[in-house]
Amino acid sequence: MSSIPIDWIWGLIGGLMIGLGGAVFLLGNGRIMGASGIIGGLVDGSGRSNAAERLVFLAAVFLLPIVLHPLYRPFETHATTNVAVLVAAGLLVGIGTRIANGCTSGHGVCGISRLSLRGIVATVFYIMAGGLTVVLFRHILGVI
Repeated sequence: MSSIPIDWIWGLIGGLMIGLGGAVFLLGNGRIMGASGIIGGLVDGSGRSNAAERLVFLAAVFLLPIVLHPLYRPFETHATTNVAVLVAAGLLVGIGTRIANGCTSGHGVCGISRLSLRGIVATVFYIMAGGLTVVLFRHILGVI
């Protein structure tokens, strides 16, 4: 009898943690937990009034994986080793989240869970854009 890979459990745990974080953030201060908005408010200065809260959130996002690292086992990401592609991808994601006024945590997690039409539409479009990007860069251009 073969064993079923349990990698999906890590995704489930991560999803539950993001959902719980979004609920705590919304119930705690009445605002949507969107990582791009939290970072963007620090970068453009619009979040000065609650900069400490934003910095604590970002510190937790950065530090929690380090704290949980002993629980992980090695795995392959299949990410490209081309640094230029990784930098370009990061910049494009950042630009896209600013254009869409949100990211996966804001629109996908918090928007859909609140049945926000804007969040649902944004999520549909960024998933379609991601799929088209994979087709273009992996299957047509062979870059990733």
